[in-house]
Parts: sequence; structure tokens; C-alpha cells
Amino acid sequence: MYELRQLSEHDYYIDCPAKIGIVRIDEQNVIAIDSGSDKDAGKKVLRHLEAKGWKLKAIFNTHSHADHIGGNQFLQKKTGCRIYAPSMECVYTNHPILEPMTLYGGLPLKELKGKFLMAQPSDCQLLTKEVLPQGMDILELPGHSFDMVGFRTPDGNVFLADCLSSKETLAKYGIGYLWNIEQYIQSLEQVEKMNALQFIPAHAPVTDDITELARFNLEAAYTLLANIENLCREPKTFEDLLHDLFAHYQMTMTVQQYGLIGSTIRSCLSCLCTKGRMTCLCEDGYVKWQTVQ
Repeated sequence: MYELRQLSEHDYYIDCPAKIGIVRIDEQNVIAIDSGSDKDAGKKVLRHLEAKGWKLKAIFNTHSHADHIGGNQFLQKKTGCRIYAPSMECVYTNHPILEPMTLYGGLPLKELKGKFLMAQPSDCQLLTKEVLPQGMDILELPGHSFDMVGFRTPDGNVFLADCLSSKETLAKYGIGYLWNIEQYIQSLEQVEKMNALQFIPAHAPVTDDITELARFNLEAAYTLLANIENLCREPKTFEDLLHDLFAHYQMTMTVQQYGLIGSTIRSCLSCLCTKGRMTCLCEDGYVKWQTVQ
């Protein structure tokens, strides 16, 4: 774990729970794509850089979830590197309390404020094309998070952030965190058609062909929407729907899972209502959801 692996002449990744990209922009200087889950992850990144005699110039965050920005603060303090993230992701990186607030919909419970869901703040600036190394491209991949991006390097490798989960993860959990399932599906359809020297998803194996895994993730997203519609043939409260989905996917309820998966299901309901496939009913003091027959 946390081994430095070379992809091509200039590109590397650190093999860890949320893979960290390292791109060498000249003999001495590198940029990182994400920074890991916490201070300890940042320390391990720094050890690799020091062993190679490399200087960290910048961190490009794909999105603002804690397992991708958790090493920011440590690395910025130690190296003076700049940190960049796109749009809303930049706001959340500067103010990490917003993440558990978003999941909970109010002042978050303490169980939602651990390092898994709330990183330490860092001084983040807006990611634009102008700050990228020459030849690197931003890939817009929203859906899992507000304005998540990936990167295509000059060597032709593509870092995909959290656009896909591994088959093993989907088989175990069935449902992951999604901000906007419609955008997520569109991003996956885009990824499915991509070519690259190597694809580096944050939470799945590195591969030179992403098509099969993209299709597997797409099918999981379509299945989730179908399950929600099937469970709401009769009006159902959100809590009852969440209970039934946890039972269907054989998931264990915790406060963290309530926040993460609950947010996913609320977002799915919003997308289905926008498409006219679900309706929101207020009756007898309850809000209920029903599939449009």
C-alpha cells in the first residue's frame, strides 16, 4: 500500500485507497492529482517525492471529498505548493464543514464530522486551463460530485477520479455516493468511449481498456433507478424507501451510511421527479414518493 508505480515516462500513481497521481513536469518538479485521505497519506506522498528528489509545485484536486483532499493541508504546509480545484469543489475544499452539512441537510452530527467525511481546510484556488502544465487537459466528469474532473496527461494517461467503482465494490455495496445520477450516467457514457494509454480510476484497478468497467457501473446506476421506481409503486416515505433499499442491497445502516446513501437516494428522487417518472406527495403530515404509472 502507498507504493509509487510508474505508468509512463512522466506519469506515476501512488497505489492507495484513493489513488494519487504524480506527473513530472520537468526533471525536478511534479504536480499531484489529489492528496489522499489524511495527514498520514500526505506524509507518505512526501516521502516518495523526497526519495526521488522531486519538488511538489501543485495539487490538482479532482473533487472535494475528504479521501481526495485529506492530505492537502499537510502537503501545502510542508512544500508551499498551490492547490487547485474546480468551481464548487474549490469552495468545499476551502470550507470542508460543507461536506457533512450537505449530507445531513443541517448542522451535522458528530459521526459525520470524522476525517472520512470532513478533511482539514486548505488554501485552494480555482482550477482553470491556464494553471495546468503544458499538454494536460481537464476532463469534466460531474455526477459523483458537483463539478468533479479528471485529467488527461501529456503522456496520454487518464486519471478518472471517482467516476467508476470496482466490480468488487459494487458487488459488496450496490449503492455508492452520487450527487446527480443523470450527470453521472452522462459522464460514464463519455468515459466508455475514451481511449488512453492507461486509465487510473481512484477506486478500481488501472487498465488500458475502461469500456467493460464503465458499462458495469452504468448498469448499476440504471438498476438503482429501476429499484427505486419498483419500490415506490405505492406511495412511500423516504425513510421507508431507504429501509427497503438497505434490505434489498443487504447493507448495514450506520449514521455515515445514512448520510451518504440517504443523500444518493434523495438525489435520485429529485432526478426522477424532474424527468416526470416520480411524484412527490404531501398528505397526512407525511412527504411520500410515488412512481408515475
